[in-house]
Amino acid sequence: MGDAFQGFDTRLKSIERKRAGMERGYVGRVGKDGLIVFRPKRRQGGISLRGIFYLVAGFIFFKAVIIAHLGAGLYEERLAQLAEGSVVEQAGAAVMQPDAVSAMFASKLRPFLR
Repeated sequence: MGDAFQGFDTRLKSIERKRAGMERGYVGRVGKDGLIVFRPKRRQGGISLRGIFYLVAGFIFFKAVIIAHLGAGLYEERLAQLAEGSVVEQAGAAVMQPDAVSAMFASKLRPFLR
């Protein structure tokens, strides 16, 4: 009797694991024999390359808008003030340094913001 209960308990644990895996979603497929088999959906990767690209492009556009709005001279003065601050402010000043791409976009945006 103990072996039968242990086999039953093992099957129940297997069913619970499969059910827990399918809580996030599942996909049903029909096999060659006509049997419908449900499998858990695969987990998607955490960070996509497209998402990183959009994040960087948005940040460059953000810098370009600020440069176009303030002007290059005032922007440089504010970055110099930021570089004199704490470690976090110095890191922000390093990241916010104008690059060629944001300067080009700023020159294109400047007529629209003034």
